[in-house]
Amino acid sequence: MNQISAFMNRRDFLKLTAAGAATFVLPGCTSASQRLVSKQTRRPNVLFIAIDDLNDWVGCLGGHPDVKTPNLDKLAARGVLFTNAHCSAPACNPSRASLMTGILPSTSGVYHNPQPWRKSPVLADAVTLPQHFMANGYRVVGGGKIYHGGFPDPPSWHEYFPSQLKNKPDDPMPPNRPLNGIPKTAHFDWGPVNVPDDQMGDRKVAAWAISELRKEHDKPFFLGCGFFRPHLPWYVPRKYFDMYPLQDVTLPNVNENDLDDVPPIGRRMARPEGDHRKVIEHKQWRKAVQGYLASISFVDTCVGRVIDAFDKSPYADNTVIILWSDHGWHLGEKLHWRKFALWEEATHNVLMVVAPGITKPGQRCSRPVTLVDIYPTLVELCGLAPKKGLEGKTLLPLLKNPKATWDRPALTTHGRNNHSLRSERFRYIRYSDGTEELYDHNKDELEWNNLADDSKYAGVKKRLAKWLPELNAPDAPRTKRKKKRSQKKER
Repeated sequence: MNQISAFMNRRDFLKLTAAGAATFVLPGCTSASQRLVSKQTRRPNVLFIAIDDLNDWVGCLGGHPDVKTPNLDKLAARGVLFTNAHCSAPACNPSRASLMTGILPSTSGVYHNPQPWRKSPVLADAVTLPQHFMANGYRVVGGGKIYHGGFPDPPSWHEYFPSQLKNKPDDPMPPNRPLNGIPKTAHFDWGPVNVPDDQMGDRKVAAWAISELRKEHDKPFFLGCGFFRPHLPWYVPRKYFDMYPLQDVTLPNVNENDLDDVPPIGRRMARPEGDHRKVIEHKQWRKAVQGYLASISFVDTCVGRVIDAFDKSPYADNTVIILWSDHGWHLGEKLHWRKFALWEEATHNVLMVVAPGITKPGQRCSRPVTLVDIYPTLVELCGLAPKKGLEGKTLLPLLKNPKATWDRPALTTHGRNNHSLRSERFRYIRYSDGTEELYDHNKDELEWNNLADDSKYAGVKKRLAKWLPELNAPDAPRTKRKKKRSQKKER
């Protein structure tokens, strides 16, 4: 024991043997098993940060002139920011199910929110991204919103906060909802809540993640940290609303005739007679934008707290950080609100990666990528066993060289056989009835002019159309909606 103590104390020795290093060899000696243990301990950890409903209104992407996101901007500057990243589906459940399984919605049939993804025949036995890390010796824990609410997946985690079946901490709710004065919109609502930050669910998730980063880990970890804001309703403490004085809020640049050249299916997705009409009639547009910006700045502070704790932890030099949002969000563009559409505001999401030894600070990549690419990327970055059947493409070449050749557009699907393909220059949409949209982002960033019927662009459409999925799986089963008593009475 005296010989051992010359190199390490008893506690370290016992920790090593408890971790399974039965083939411990004293320094100066070598063995194949020792090299294997050493290789395993060098595997990078993963800090996996998800943000719900965050569009490109962050400072580093330049999506809105007023927004204040210093923490997200600093994180983006540490690695590669993907400026042309898109979701696999413009809705929480199918987007997250696709990311976490590596399977496209058109393959699984999970197209919408009310479809429990494990009930898809294709995904019933899927090995999720965190499950694959578990199988490769990682400690895998999560907290907050990683999967869509109502469809947690306990097999994906060793531990979860608040629990394996309740993935999201409760938020304080203001009395007398809705605050915005729009009748029957308790969920589609915005306004300040008079509570301290630490009572908000996302701050509780941040505190939990910080506690995990302060622990001693004897094997590599995968830490999933899911933030709910800026998901509706936009209730955050008043100080975040005060950051955006109402009279100074900039509204989106909107064309009131924008839907005139959009096919009927696209107009039905936009539903201008719904949310948009209500917002205009009740004079809530500027307040809504204020609420969304306030919610973004609130979640930015949550991210900042986690990253600050990470930087102070012993894991800062050997951890891959990946931060993503599950899709974009419309605030009146295309006369549309929310996601649930195939245009830029709905599909464009936030994606940034910091990978020690791989990425360099301050890099931006304009290649079109999707969230389904995250699974194979993390497998390769962490040196895990290959996973068969993944439909994404590793981003490792782009992490090494953001200008590397990239031969495919980003595919987004909303409902069976409705697809969008986004290249660096064009967006091509084809709906289930064969109708189309085409936008040239070099000349029309706001997608106001549909070029699909212009014969000059027939070749562009043909080149993009070859990337449409050959399989369009039938809809996976949906949850059965329970009729509320009040609904029965109204009928």
